Amino acid sequence: MLLLVPHDVLRARRPDGHFADEARAAREAGIDVALVDHDALDTDGGARRAVAGVPGTDGPGGPRPAVYRGWMLRGDGYAAFARALADRGVRLVTGPEQYRRAHELPGWYDALADLTPATVWTRGDDPDDFARACDALGPGAAVLRDYTKSMKHYWTEAAFIPDVADRARAWAVAGRFRELRGDAFVGGFVLRRFERFDSAEVRTWWVDGVCRLVGAHPDTPHDLPPPDCDPTPVAPAVAALGLPFVTVDLARRDDGVWRVIELGDGQVSDRPATIAPDALVAAAAAAM
Repeated sequence: MLLLVPHDVLRARRPDGHFADEARAAREAGIDVALVDHDALDTDGGARRAVAGVPGTDGPGGPRPAVYRGWMLRGDGYAAFARALADRGVRLVTGPEQYRRAHELPGWYDALADLTPATVWTRGDDPDDFARACDALGPGAAVLRDYTKSMKHYWTEAAFIPDVADRARAWAVAGRFRELRGDAFVGGFVLRRFERFDSAEVRTWWVDGVCRLVGAHPDTPHDLPPPDCDPTPVAPAVAALGLPFVTVDLARRDDGVWRVIELGDGQVSDRPATIAPDALVAAAAAAM
C-alpha cells in the first residue's frame, strides 16, 4: 500500500504541512508514503515530473495500490496523474472516471437526487444557457456554484440568488461568481434550490459504500455532529455509486430532515482538525 501526498513547495523532501500529520500517521501504521509535486500535476504535461519520486514496482503481484491525499485536481489533471503512476507500476485505487464522478456534481447528483436540494446545471458559462437553467429550476431562491466549488464566503455577491425569476439579479450573481472563479471555473453553472438548515454541516467519510467516519466539517471543526445525525438513510445511494473513497456532507433542514449538501472524492476532501489523522489514514487504508 502507498499513500501519496504533496511535497512542501520550498522543501521537496518534506510533506506539505497541511498533510504532514497524515503522512506521519501513515508511516506509524506501516504504510509507505511517497511525495508528489502538486504544482507540476496542475500543469499541462507535468504529471511524469510530478511523480518522479514515487517508487515504482515491477513485481509479479501487479500494480501497487495507492491513495492520494492532497489538494484538488481537475479531472483531466487527475487522469494524467493516474497514467503517469501506472507507467511506474502504481495504481490509484480511485480511477479517473470515478474521481470525476465524485468530484464533479453532475457525476453524483442523479443517484442522490431524492436526498439533496433540486439542482440544474449548464455546460459552460453562456448567459442564454444560464437563463434556460433558471427556467428549469423555477422561481425561488437558489445557491450558485460550478461543478466542483461554491463561493459561499462571498454569499451575497456570488452565491445566493434571492429569486432566479429576477434574471438581472441572478445573472449579476453568476457574473461575479464567474469573475471570482477565473481559470478555476469547472464545467458550468450549477443552480441549487435554497433550503434552510439549522445545523452545521457534518462531514462523513465512506469506503466502498460503508461509512467509516463521522465528524465535523472543516469550515466548522468544533461543531461536532449532533446526536440525531445518522448517515444510514443515505447509505444505499452512496453504495450504488460504486465509488471507493468519498465524503458526504450532511446538514439538518429546518424541518428536521438530514440532507446531502455535497459529495466529494475522499482524496481531496479536507480533514477537520477534530478528526485525528490516524483515524483518517485508517479509513484511507481500507480503500486500498
